[in-house]
Amino acid sequence: MEYMENIEPSGASTARVLCCRCGTVIEPNPSNMCVACLRTEVDITEGIPKQATVHFCRGCERYLQPPNEWISAALESRELLSLCLKKLKGLQRVKLIDAGFVWTEPHSKRIRVKLTVHAEVIGGAVLQQVFIVEFIITHQMCDDCHRTEAKDYWRASVQVRQKAINKKTFYYLEQLILKHKAHEQTLGIKPIHEGLDFFYSNEASARKMVDFLVSVLPCRYQHSKKLISHDIHSNLYNYKFTYSVEIVPISKDSVVCLPKKLTHQLGGISPITLVYKTTSALHLIDVASGQIAEISATVYWRHPFNSICNPKQLTEYIVMDIEPIKENEKKVFPGQGAISHKHVIADVWLVKASELGVNDNPVHARTHLGHVLKPGDSAMGYAVGDSNINDPNFDKISQDNIPDIILVKKYYGTERTARRRARMWKLKHLHDEVVSMSTDNNDYNEFLEDLEEDPEMRQNINIFRDSSKQIPVDSNDLDPNLPQVTLEEMLEDLVIEDSEMAEVYE
Repeated sequence: MEYMENIEPSGASTARVLCCRCGTVIEPNPSNMCVACLRTEVDITEGIPKQATVHFCRGCERYLQPPNEWISAALESRELLSLCLKKLKGLQRVKLIDAGFVWTEPHSKRIRVKLTVHAEVIGGAVLQQVFIVEFIITHQMCDDCHRTEAKDYWRASVQVRQKAINKKTFYYLEQLILKHKAHEQTLGIKPIHEGLDFFYSNEASARKMVDFLVSVLPCRYQHSKKLISHDIHSNLYNYKFTYSVEIVPISKDSVVCLPKKLTHQLGGISPITLVYKTTSALHLIDVASGQIAEISATVYWRHPFNSICNPKQLTEYIVMDIEPIKENEKKVFPGQGAISHKHVIADVWLVKASELGVNDNPVHARTHLGHVLKPGDSAMGYAVGDSNINDPNFDKISQDNIPDIILVKKYYGTERTARRRARMWKLKHLHDEVVSMSTDNNDYNEFLEDLEEDPEMRQNINIFRDSSKQIPVDSNDLDPNLPQVTLEEMLEDLVIEDSEMAEVYE
């Protein structure tokens, strides 16, 4: 009997075969070919283009995603890789394993993408292959940039108007637009008398702007369209759309005289009231009783009225004495509207600042500023009793119900130049063309002072730290009670190179 030594257990050795093409010893596979011969026989990337074109707009730095969408994508970003893969038509016939960018010089106008794919070939064998596709960047101007370059070529416009004496409403509107970035789709902004014109490439963007205006200011609008051209063969019409937006011609700190019918609807409020706040509605307060009311744009246009005193007529008064009114002394009647709990009604005795030391007879008045005034303070108000007012609603009021003086706000007596020097903050503005509403006039300075004195108003806008000004060491020239914007409310003036900030100047 013969014995065989070093017998390997069955299954430990792998069977080998020869390649049917070149005779190389290989592991068995369904095609019985080595990898080199299989690649010469079959190319799984044959139907995939090795070169493609990507269209890029230099004006807005966006890429064309067929058929007509333009998207923003940074170099070597996921969005750009997705766009490139969608350009490859035959990619769906293989299975994509991996994809990534191969670095190229940014100015070479080339994008190289390395792809790893595999697919079944002869006899069910799976072949994996790595290859590079080169995309050539070609320049093509998008439709939006075409319209921007053409300047006068627009499809829709929004005309904003207000028949008011001052422009503080538009300064406030400008800050609201910047905070909410409502000007992103605007082709151009043109200031004209009593308002602004916004131009857009399509009606949807204009409609979005109108909806924004209605949500932040009391206004109404009208819509119209003008036929520009008509293709009778394809039945296509080319229109230009116009939205005419009219803001209520009443500004903050104005005194208004309400129609009698409207006063009954507002809970019996006094017809002579003060506009103490403006949002999407007018907020009124009766300075004698503290009763408040809101008038929406719809109610205003149904019962229109005018201001009988505007901020240009404010007069400085000195508070000689003040006495808050007790709760049991306040006028209350059935059906009375809401009463403000933020204000304190008080009896106040006033003398004009110009007559101080000359006139020893103070004038009595009721005010809603009992929580901020004290004897010796200065306040700004209207001499309603001495004014020559031409208003049909005012003429119907009994002389006994007309107040002599209506105080609007506390006056801090600091010179405007001193307040400007101590102001450590600034606002951003829309494009230069918009600020033909010069920021050096009294309306703009009064708007800045209103921001300092009204914290609730500051919550709706962005205030930036002015790095060009240093915190003053000696501030004895300013009233310590002067309201100022705190550092916590200021934003850092970051310079971010994007399209939104490009439309803004300091």
